[in-house]
Amino acid sequence: MDWTLRPAAPADVEVIAELRAVVMRPDLERLGRFDEQRVRQRFRDAFDEAHLSIIVAEGRFAGCVALRPGEDGHWLEHFFIAPELQGHGLGSAVLRGLLARTDADGALVRLNVLQGSAARRLYERHGFSVESEDSVDVFMLREPRR
Repeated sequence: MDWTLRPAAPADVEVIAELRAVVMRPDLERLGRFDEQRVRQRFRDAFDEAHLSIIVAEGRFAGCVALRPGEDGHWLEHFFIAPELQGHGLGSAVLRGLLARTDADGALVRLNVLQGSAARRLYERHGFSVESEDSVDVFMLREPRR
């Protein structure tokens, strides 16, 4: 699948907030934490276009991902792929590209994923391991590859 990243813009907020609600709904419902308004508002409140990229696949909006600098590496955040495009290798391709950049910089990458989320398997396949967890979140870490 042909894809590219472009910088996010303020005009992207609502489409991303909606995608976040759709993608996260099953896991949040399973955890008893889904709130129709809150799931969107949390993204709106945290929106920072500086490190957020829009994933464009086959010429259309396919998702988003952020790679935010942290104290000792980067945080992978807001990684959402449109449901109809999941399971076709797009998430793996995007993640491989981002990790190649962080590896070149010698930087570790952290993320958190909801307990029971299928996304955890994607991250484990790409070298992330559990750093800590609680009843809602699993915090994962990937050391740079040389």
